[in-house]
Amino acid sequence: MADVAPPHVPVLLRPLLAAVAPVHGTWLDGTFGAGGYSRGLIEAGAERVIGVDRDPLALQMAEAWKGTYGDRLDLVQGTFSELDQHAGVPLDGVVLDLGVSSMQLDQAERGFSFAKDGPLDMRMSQEGPSAADLVNTADEAELADILYHFGEERASRRIARAIVEARAQKPLETTLELTRLVEKCLPRPKPGQSHPATRSFQAIRIAVNAEFEELVAGLEAAERALKPSGRLAVVTFHSLEDRIVKRFMQARSGQGGNANRYAPEHAAEAPRFRLLTRRAVGPDDQELAENPRARSALLRVAERTTAPAGAADRSALGLPRIVQRGM
Repeated sequence: MADVAPPHVPVLLRPLLAAVAPVHGTWLDGTFGAGGYSRGLIEAGAERVIGVDRDPLALQMAEAWKGTYGDRLDLVQGTFSELDQHAGVPLDGVVLDLGVSSMQLDQAERGFSFAKDGPLDMRMSQEGPSAADLVNTADEAELADILYHFGEERASRRIARAIVEARAQKPLETTLELTRLVEKCLPRPKPGQSHPATRSFQAIRIAVNAEFEELVAGLEAAERALKPSGRLAVVTFHSLEDRIVKRFMQARSGQGGNANRYAPEHAAEAPRFRLLTRRAVGPDDQELAENPRARSALLRVAERTTAPAGAADRSALGLPRIVQRGM
């Protein structure tokens, strides 16, 4: 293969490939991004990889190098909640790398980064209501709920009130306007702490892109698409994502338990997955030295059984619920 390096290093690729080995057949990379996982899967032995991304720019950027892999790499614009439809065939494996990509963070014009001045956008698909639409039209209670439940921001009410007061004077239009507003609501961070706007930007991005709803639907779609013995590997970057993935895999492997001990017991269902990682796998020292972005990453892997697919019980997955009143 020609040496055409992707612009960013895929997180936890080595442990992921080790956990799903041997790699063969047809795989789907549901969050294609810069293509690092797709390339790694092909080079590890996958005969074909279907790369799916909701961001059209990610697929455009791959045009410069995807020909290196010929017909072993197919690219599809779409969401991973419909990955079984994008695949069209039973799959030997599915990989999901959640959250925002480094590629998107690096592009100020996409509006994902609190450290770069750009339009307040945050739309992964570049369609639909933007972050500016959300912060300038949602009422104070909804904003506070989004910040608290999607970002675990303890100062959510204070920040929501400041947003409403600021937009009454002038709509919030740029990332740095929002960053400065959040900074004024919180104490200066101590050395080693994350930036004060980290949680707020995470929460607004998740709301704009309906990320948690997409995640659960994507896990269900992977269950439908995978062959028996097919592998599902998911990389998360914060505790809310990991909690949903953990509970999904536990529940679908018959280890979920009752969410409510007073609820009537249901007949036991045949496990749809077998856990290959009993605990989440984090980065080792080598990876942290090579790729600081991996610091908060966690990997979970499960193997599909022969049990028929079905809908997941969302109430048992810890899915944050926000009453969104429209933008």
